Amino acid sequence: MQTMPTQTKENYLKAIYFLSQENIDVSITELSKRMNVSKPTANNMVKKMQEKGWLLYEKYKPIKLSDKGRRLGALIIRKHRLTEMFLSQVMSFGWEEVHDIAEEIEHISSVKFFDRMDEILGFPTLDPHGSPIPDKKGKVLEVNYLNLTSIKEGQRVKLCGLENSSKDLLLYLNNKKIKLGSVLWVLHIEKFDNSFEILLENNTTIHLSFDVCKFLLVEEV
Repeated sequence: MQTMPTQTKENYLKAIYFLSQENIDVSITELSKRMNVSKPTANNMVKKMQEKGWLLYEKYKPIKLSDKGRRLGALIIRKHRLTEMFLSQVMSFGWEEVHDIAEEIEHISSVKFFDRMDEILGFPTLDPHGSPIPDKKGKVLEVNYLNLTSIKEGQRVKLCGLENSSKDLLLYLNNKKIKLGSVLWVLHIEKFDNSFEILLENNTTIHLSFDVCKFLLVEEV
C-alpha cells in the first residue's frame, strides 16, 4: 500500500513541483521563501521527503523531484484543479473565489471522492483558469498558448489561460469584463509603454497595461 504524504508534505511537494515548472533551480533558500519558513525547517523537511523517495537532493545542488515525487505532486494538483472546476461549474463560485477553498479540499485522501467529482464534471482537462488538470496517472496535458504580449495590432485572439491566477488579477479581469473564452481584438499597441488597446465582443474598448498582458495566454481566432 502506497503511503500518501501528510498535508505539510503535500504543500512542499506542490511548491517544489511549481518551482520546477517555472524553470527555477530549487534550492533550500528558494523553497524556504516559497513556504515562508526558515531554511533549517525547509532543510529538515527535504531530508524527510528524500527518505520517502520523493526527492533527489545533494548538498549545494538543486532539489529535484523523483519520478515518484513528480507523480504525487501532479496528483495533488489534480485534486486542487478538479475542486476548482467543481466549485466553478457546479457550485457557481467565481474564478477568483475557488483557490482558497480548493487549498483545503485538496488534502482529502479519498481517491473515489475526486474520481466522482471528475465524472460529474465530464472529465475536464482544464481548470477555471485554463491550467491543465493532470490525469489519474499524473500526466499533464501540454498546452501551447501564446502570450498576449506577442500579438500584433489587428489580430483577434481568444483568452485561454493565465500565467498568474492571483485574486487581484482575477478581480481586475472581472472588472474589465474579461473571462476565459473572451475574444480580444488588438486595436493598438502604445509604443511608449507597450500598453494594449483592446476591443471586446460587446464593442467595449479597454486599455490593458503590459504588466497585465504578460499574464494572459491566448490563441488566434
